Amino acid sequence: MSKSGEYGEVLASDTIRFERLLPGPIERVWEYLTDGDKRGKWLARGRIELKPGGPGEFLFKHSELSAEKTPPARYKDMEGGKTMPLRVLRAEAPRLLAISWGGEPGGESEVVFELTPKGDKVLLVLTHKRLASRAAMKSVAGGWHAHLGVLEDNLAGRAPRGFWTTYEQLAAEYKRRLAE
Repeated sequence: MSKSGEYGEVLASDTIRFERLLPGPIERVWEYLTDGDKRGKWLARGRIELKPGGPGEFLFKHSELSAEKTPPARYKDMEGGKTMPLRVLRAEAPRLLAISWGGEPGGESEVVFELTPKGDKVLLVLTHKRLASRAAMKSVAGGWHAHLGVLEDNLAGRAPRGFWTTYEQLAAEYKRRLAE
């Protein structure tokens, strides 16, 4: 059973969590989190050093995620891609990856990916913590939901859904759901 339609759950004023049941095995899903080329098919390319304190960098190029190549006008600045430095907090192959990114040192948000085998499927729990504001939560919620849908499509061997169309629909829905 797919969980791609389930919305993120607010756990605290600065934390949102998503769950997805994905095609396995766990090692394959782990590769889509840690291998820059595979991660580039659903989230962002880039290198990460898989050890605590390890540096990394994500290059978000949404035009590479689906057949939709042109972002909405309000995201025109993302058309050429956007680079974001990150730091690995924990890496426990193939079950847990925690990174920090964005913000000033000490003020970064934290993203935790947890993988648990469920038969031939894998439960992915993604928790984004230490978001600076409700506006930041609204901003990332639609993005994570859309990115996870593209991940699910890739793992299932389907053509990825249109990232920007999906994102725009989800962003509007999260704006409604996460109204203050």
